[in-house]
Amino acid sequence: MDRGNLATQGEIARILVEFLEVSITSVVFLRGIYPPEAFERRRYMNIAVQRARNPQLRNYIHSAVAGLYHFIQKGLVERVAVIFYGEDHVPSEKFVFKLDVNQSYHLNSEESDFQYALRSFLIKLSVAQPLTTILPTDCRWEITAYFRSLPKENSKEAELWIPTDTKQWQHPPFITPIKSMSSEPLSVQLYVEHPHPSQQPSDP
Repeated sequence: MDRGNLATQGEIARILVEFLEVSITSVVFLRGIYPPEAFERRRYMNIAVQRARNPQLRNYIHSAVAGLYHFIQKGLVERVAVIFYGEDHVPSEKFVFKLDVNQSYHLNSEESDFQYALRSFLIKLSVAQPLTTILPTDCRWEITAYFRSLPKENSKEAELWIPTDTKQWQHPPFITPIKSMSSEPLSVQLYVEHPHPSQQPSDP
């Protein structure tokens, strides 16, 4: 195999950042909190995906995941979640991307191998609507990253992220898997979390 076609740790991180940007946009489109005309169709990995038309929405998603590049490259990012919540800031639903990049593995995979595997996640996301629940009418959302260890406070990349004030569930959530891949040096899991019935608002 030609070494020039092999993926480096930096290239894997770049592929993951691009994948997360497209996937998070797909999640936001899927949940319907913005009108369909707020998005436009594009092609990515040779499949149809959504791209935000609004510059603020597009830039928020792009800057959030782009700020994770160096942390992903160093293996510090454990999960990236798209969290939907109401005025009480209690999550109603989470789409979670669990990442594992083996830093010690000797790379011998081509970039196209990872792209082909990640492509299947986008296909699964496009038909994931039955796995979701009704969101609050005053729904808000945010992108949250969970780190295996905290980045240095004085690092430039760390300045792009701030601690979230989203409340945590008191009981273990219900988890519905969507898609997973496990290979060396990259493993990815995508699943949806919903609160335990005891934490869901009761009918009036």
